[in-house]
Amino acid sequence: MRQKKVPLRKCTGCGEMKEKKELVRIVKAPDLKDENGEVVQAGEISVDFTGKKPGRGAYICRSNVCLASAKKARRLERAFSCKISEEIYNKLEEEFTGE
Repeated sequence: MRQKKVPLRKCTGCGEMKEKKELVRIVKAPDLKDENGEVVQAGEISVDFTGKKPGRGAYICRSNVCLASAKKARRLERAFSCKISEEIYNKLEEEFTGE
């Protein structure tokens, strides 16, 4: 019997390939657009512990060191193609320490 492949994802902080279940998914929800196709509301960035929320995802280790590294190099901003405010980083930091 064949073994299933273990899905691997790259941490945006340290750059290591790890198993998907070891990492936390950070997701940007899709933008809300009006009938003309113009963006009404930008998508919210949040932590997805289930891995099932819709939207663009980026993965990061469950450590504040990797989060700080990703913040310093602006890797999450590149992954989501948008500016990320300081309060979102603070919220992510609180959720990592609150686990």
